[in-house]
Amino acid sequence: MSDLAYRVAGPADQSALAVLDDSFTTEHVYEVAAGDVGFGLRLVAVDPPLVKVFPVEDEDGPGEDGAEADVHEIVAVDADGTPVGFIAVGVEEWNRRLVVHQVTVDPAHRGRGIGGELMRRALDHGRERGARTAWLEVTSVNVPAVRAYRRMGFRLCGLDTTLYTGTESEGETALFMARPLDR
Repeated sequence: MSDLAYRVAGPADQSALAVLDDSFTTEHVYEVAAGDVGFGLRLVAVDPPLVKVFPVEDEDGPGEDGAEADVHEIVAVDADGTPVGFIAVGVEEWNRRLVVHQVTVDPAHRGRGIGGELMRRALDHGRERGARTAWLEVTSVNVPAVRAYRRMGFRLCGLDTTLYTGTESEGETALFMARPLDR
């Protein structure tokens, strides 16, 4: 990680960030059983491994929901200045919550702590703006990300079995994770 620099992303970074590979491969997914008064998750092996490639996003807004006008992006760049990862967050003022819109680390640079450092800096940004909690959404098939977020102090706080209906991710479940920012 010492050969990387972290900084706030600017307009000149946007084209490089847009082409970072955010796909992943996993040998496990979470199967979600939802009932009237609760839900459960079960880790299930998949064979062959699942390869997930996210669709190219529209240019109408940041992150996956396009709802946050004031997005703060932090980028990790290598010694040549090439972006190898980024995080996009925004603070919802009404409930003082830091929303993590997107975390992407290029596959060739994963496993080096870049995502954790980006998240640490994003959480600091949230604290500086008075956020009390951090919140994110992740698909039930992205077990590697769920594991990483758990290591970062996030815990499952809910789910939505209908969020991806009618999308390329139909059949997956949106998992919501949160953590307090007081630590």
